[in-house]
Parts: sequence; structure tokens; C-alpha cells
Amino acid sequence: MILAQAPDGVPTITRGDDLAARLAPVLAALTWPDGSRGLAEGDVVVVASKVVAKAEGRLVAARDDAEREQVIAGETVRVVAERSRPDGGVLRIVENRQGLVMAAAGVDSSDVPAGTALLLPEDPDDSARRLRRGLHARFGVRPGVLVTDTAGRPWRRGLTDMSIGAAGVRVLDDLRGRRDAYGRELKVTVVAAADEIAAAADLVRGKATGRPVAVVRGLGHLVTTEDGDGARALVRPPEEDMFRRGSDL
Repeated sequence: MILAQAPDGVPTITRGDDLAARLAPVLAALTWPDGSRGLAEGDVVVVASKVVAKAEGRLVAARDDAEREQVIAGETVRVVAERSRPDGGVLRIVENRQGLVMAAAGVDSSDVPAGTALLLPEDPDDSARRLRRGLHARFGVRPGVLVTDTAGRPWRRGLTDMSIGAAGVRVLDDLRGRRDAYGRELKVTVVAAADEIAAAADLVRGKATGRPVAVVRGLGHLVTTEDGDGARALVRPPEEDMFRRGSDL
């Protein structure tokens, strides 16, 4: 059985906050169907990148559209595709400094003070590792930790959450070599487990409910003692990328 819940009462996070210390009280108050409370071994703590970025002081000035475009350009490594918007602006899909292909380089102007924008955490995998250490110190268990962000997908409508940082989670679940129900060997099936956990957690977190953190229980087989390679392992290397350059036809 897989259980997921997102606690209420997460405090406002600001620059310099110890994220583990700020989240510990609300995580400790979680009550599970078996009567247990708090975190247990094998749990996965899923945190929206926005609160991580706020704690890390990633808020920057973006007082007008021109300044916001400068911020986006500063976070851009490679332009993948672009399209004119009805308002006269340009939507750009780019590869950012974290190696992620996202709209506007992941720069976010929602839920931040007017005239500012929020960058993604500089190193989301390191952010996940530090949060994991902090939670371990407070709870005595080593949960998996995912840092997630919302993104679109090139062939599908709608947004979903994906993992951009990970610690203690097997982000790719390689099923190759196993056999299906008919005895055929699986040759290409590698599941993006961290992204699936991120999307499941987002169903209980919600986008506008003030609940940026969720805990997923029941996936202990994906939680590892070591921090692991992190979510960077999910990024497809250039030599495997069939869609390196997009176009607007």
C-alpha cells in the first residue's frame, strides 16, 4: 500500500531558514492509519523547489518584463525552442544551469513579492542531501528526499511535478532483464521512479493550498542508505537526445 499526505501548517520560509528545522514540527505531527506518527524508515519527503529556493535566498529583482527576461537569459545555457506569445512576448524553452529543459529556465514569478522572481535552487541534489541530513538528525531515520518542480511535457498537455533534486532515492528503477507475464524479457523498461513519486505527492500537496511538502510511505524498496547519484541522473545526455533542438512550425 502506498500512502501520501501533505501536512498543514508549514511556516513561511525565508532566506537563511534551516529548512529541516522549520519542517520538523509539521512532519512530526503527521498521523498515519496504523497509529504511528512522524517519519519512518522508507518514507520519502517530497518538497517543492520553491520553499527550498526561498530558504537558499534565490529571490532576485525582476521589476519589469525586460528585467525578468534578463534574469531568464542569465539562467539559460541553451535555447531549445521559442514561440511568440499573443501579448508580444516570447516563450522560450531552454536548458538551464541545472541541466533541466524548462520554460523560462524555471524562473518563477508566482507567490513572491511584486518586482521579484525566484530562481531554482543552485544545486537541487545538494539541497536534497542537506535536508536529508537535517531530518535524520531530528528524527533518527533516513528518509528519501525529493526536491520537485512543475513542468510541461513536449507531447502532452498539462503540467506535472518532476524531481529536480534527490537524496536517498533510486531515481531510476531499472526493470531490464525481468520478464513480463508472458515470459518475455524486458529490454528497455527503466522507470523514472522519482518523477512518479513527485507526481503522486503533488496530488495531495496541491498548487494553491499552502502545503508545499508531502510524505509518501510504502516505497521503501526505492529508498537507499546512501544518498545516491541524485536527480541529475534523470537528465538525458546529449548523445541520447533525439529532440536536442525544437522548432515552431
